[in-house]
Amino acid sequence: MDFKELLVYKKSFELAMEIFEISKMFPKEEKYSLIDQIRRSSRSVTANIAEAYRKRRYVNHFISKLTDSDAENSETNTWLEFSLKCQYINQELFDKLNSKNIEIGRLINYMINNPNKFGCS
Repeated sequence: MDFKELLVYKKSFELAMEIFEISKMFPKEEKYSLIDQIRRSSRSVTANIAEAYRKRRYVNHFISKLTDSDAENSETNTWLEFSLKCQYINQELFDKLNSKNIEIGRLINYMINNPNKFGCS
């Protein structure tokens, strides 16, 4: 199986792309702060999942990269909260994105807790 077939990869990629599109509407003064941070962290979730999958031959490396992905996912959630409080997104959109973020976190943690189900020995 290719890492691109993992449900968590697909969902995190989709969320990163949604965040990219939404952040285009944020104020220009946020370009080098909130916009940059939320785009980087959301993309990093997906990138770390891909790296973890390629390192699954070594359980500790696999888990380490997934832990990085989980941390980036939490960071993304924090930037979403700032986006809401700064009124760049409304509550409905926040709830939708937050729900996806939480689901991704659960999927990542499932992988961390069950590395043998993902080809780790």
